[in-house]
Amino acid sequence: MHSTAIFLIEFGAIILGLGLLGRLAARFQLSPIPLYLLAGLAFGQGGILPLGTSEEFVAIGAEIGVVLLLLMLGLEYTASDLVSNLKTQYPAGLVDAALNALPGAAAALLMGWGPVAAVVLAGVTWISSSGVIAKVMNDLGRVGNRETPVILSILVLEDLAMAVYLPIVTALLAGVGLASGSVTLAIALSVAGLVLFLAVRYGRLISRFVSSDDPEKLLLVVLGLTLLVAGIAQQLQVSAAVGAFLVGIALSGEVAEGAHNLLAPLRDLFAAVFFVFFGLHTDPSSIPPVLLPALALAVVTAATKIATGYWAAKRAGVGVKGRWRTGGTLVARGEFSIVIAGLAVTAGIEPDLGPLATAYVLILVILGPLTARYTQPIAARLAARRTPATAPQAGPVNTEPEKAEVRD
Repeated sequence: MHSTAIFLIEFGAIILGLGLLGRLAARFQLSPIPLYLLAGLAFGQGGILPLGTSEEFVAIGAEIGVVLLLLMLGLEYTASDLVSNLKTQYPAGLVDAALNALPGAAAALLMGWGPVAAVVLAGVTWISSSGVIAKVMNDLGRVGNRETPVILSILVLEDLAMAVYLPIVTALLAGVGLASGSVTLAIALSVAGLVLFLAVRYGRLISRFVSSDDPEKLLLVVLGLTLLVAGIAQQLQVSAAVGAFLVGIALSGEVAEGAHNLLAPLRDLFAAVFFVFFGLHTDPSSIPPVLLPALALAVVTAATKIATGYWAAKRAGVGVKGRWRTGGTLVARGEFSIVIAGLAVTAGIEPDLGPLATAYVLILVILGPLTARYTQPIAARLAARRTPATAPQAGPVNTEPEKAEVRD
């Protein structure tokens, strides 16, 4: 009875604290992710007040948080959207992977962490934060800009790449051999391909089967189906997150919209618990030794993301201002970098990888909204300084008011 009371007190304090931190972040128009990570650091190993009885429940909540993050991501897209983006925007996806994954892999190898850690850190530096970027675009009023489809296409390709990348990482972290790893990857690709095929051909039938006018029944069916598929995927050594992502893709129309609205509060709750859980397993004293490498990696990969966005927007015919805005918007890393690093921390492959990923995400999740806002004005100012001023030519004075600038 006493342990139950302690558990309720601890877990209630965590949820209340997360709510207050979320309100604080919203007041300053910031992402709450860094505050959640800092909360985990404060109450984890080596923190101010380590938790006791509730940590096991927090761990389960963190697993559910990852599953819901990927489910909600899948609900954002239809199978036809993914196929269309893969056909038309795959060059941008390849450039994105090359420019942003290679610095992470190179950094891990330079620090002597080995090839498995290199693959993990490559994923940490590669994937942008869809959640943070979506919020920043909405806050800046750029949803209708010409560069927005380019940004969304890159995010979609990154999300689709996760369906291939996560099984590879899972197999590597499990220490399976080449043959077993190849079988795992083949299973993952086969399942992903099968789900995409079924979603394209029979998406309406699947959605009709899941559909219900009663919100309670819809919530239970979608959540139960997601957890069931995620568990089966995990048992096959694919990835619970990939299974959840594929369930989200298979649902479409009113069912996807209704499930999204019902599950959004649960996603936010358990995702916050996930970030706290990651912080709980990171000793704050382990961060200062890796702070300089994390800062250097953040600077390099911020530049490579800007270059990626600029190139992709130029290829799509977007104007110069829109190209810089595209690059600056893509800088933020967040939830998926922590998901990838969390797999490595659980496997225990490299003690410093978790602290480095925490510091890296903290830097870029704060820097990302700033680059989204100021990359284009700074680039314009630098270009103006390099261009020699020309004397104005004499002529009639224009008394008409200037037209508003059209966003390119």
